[in-house]
Amino acid sequence: MRMMILPLLAAVPCALPAKDTEQKLNVLFIIADDMRPALGCYGHPDVLTPHIDSLASRGTVFRQAYCNAPISGASRASLLTGLYPSMPERFSRFDAWASKDAPDAVTIPLLFKNNGYTTLSVGKVFHNLKDHDSDWTEYPWRLNPDGYGRDWAEYNKWELWLDESSSSLVNNRTGRGPFCESADRPDEDYDDGQVALKAIDNIRKVAESRTPFFMAVGFWRPHLPFNCPKKYWDLYDKNDILIADNRFAPENLPSNCKGSTEIYGYGCVNDTSDPAFHALARHAYYSCVSFIDAQIGKILQALDYYGLSDNTLIVLIGDHGWHLGEHGFWGKHNLLYNSISSPMIISAPDSKGCVSDAVAQFVDIFPTMCDYAGIDVPDNLDGKSLRPIVDGKKTSVNDFAFIQWEKGMSISDGRFIYTSWYGKDGQRTAEMLFDHKKDPDENVNISAEPSSARQVRRLSKVLDSFRIRIKGK
Repeated sequence: MRMMILPLLAAVPCALPAKDTEQKLNVLFIIADDMRPALGCYGHPDVLTPHIDSLASRGTVFRQAYCNAPISGASRASLLTGLYPSMPERFSRFDAWASKDAPDAVTIPLLFKNNGYTTLSVGKVFHNLKDHDSDWTEYPWRLNPDGYGRDWAEYNKWELWLDESSSSLVNNRTGRGPFCESADRPDEDYDDGQVALKAIDNIRKVAESRTPFFMAVGFWRPHLPFNCPKKYWDLYDKNDILIADNRFAPENLPSNCKGSTEIYGYGCVNDTSDPAFHALARHAYYSCVSFIDAQIGKILQALDYYGLSDNTLIVLIGDHGWHLGEHGFWGKHNLLYNSISSPMIISAPDSKGCVSDAVAQFVDIFPTMCDYAGIDVPDNLDGKSLRPIVDGKKTSVNDFAFIQWEKGMSISDGRFIYTSWYGKDGQRTAEMLFDHKKDPDENVNISAEPSSARQVRRLSKVLDSFRIRIKGK
């Protein structure tokens, strides 16, 4: 059931007490599910994201930001505990529970709560609603209070589809609705419109109470199904949608590297190699990104309205990347760049807009937030604070980023991405190496070329050492 629409922002009175002179820094953490770095501020002017671009103009845009696992559950469990995945031992593939896999870990919300913060979860933050649910000041909020079960995309149990025509486009094999729709409905009729309203209401409450807050806001889109109000669909002309020009498998691609099959569970997905499908799917995905951008804009406006912008650290990410037809893939679930790269924008109250090519990874988010809030971090965190980069004191803090998926591990130094798969005996079974300076689209795996031997030795040695260290934790 849809919740009651909250009052419009402009109608809320703003009679707030004076702020304390020693007020702690607030933290707003925004996660968009499956949002890859195809945004205006990342050099994609064809994708309309004016509010994210505005945030980027006063923050640091990390162009070499990586998730540590290209799947929602493991990615979120990892970043919220500050611990690398060690799949399948820790943060397993699909059903990741941080409270089960790392029961002694201190999460970001718990640490902030223990340091006097009001900690709030709105929308999809942890993958599972009950995961570390007691670490928040208030029980995590989702539009559907039970969260979503394994049948979350069954038509139309959770009211994901709002266009009546979608009922005739259900996938008979899975019971899921069509992979996209654009109903002529207001923002608030879709889940993410309600997420924005709840976040705004929380901002009003914490502003009135003058309590420091850590609030995580998780948007569902642009995750499948690509459903959003028609007005965002209409921002794009279908004839102007550009599709990938590398709709072929990379040369020398190991069989270990596969595409996700998730999209095939939805209706209206037939020939995914058809250029018309590529254009339609991109149109739908971009429309959802613009929808989420508008919701983010409302939240940022609320911070301004309640006088909190000058005392709030804002961190915005997608939870991993997503293929939009590159190499014939749709989705995440592999160790190619389009799956493991993510937008990461960090805006501190006094920061200035800049672009960084420093290697950043999601386990860095926890220590970065603590650094700005003046909170001591747990001894076992795997990441490093990115504050020296945002503050302009350093150009880098990491030599490498590490990513894991199933039996494969990747390492990136910002130019080269090397991947190795391991068998049960721990021996290497397959490799990939891409030089992003020469081949940014990853069209040729050069790991077996003689000229790559030095880089393979260098990166494989570091990766093997990392693997042993993580397995031993």
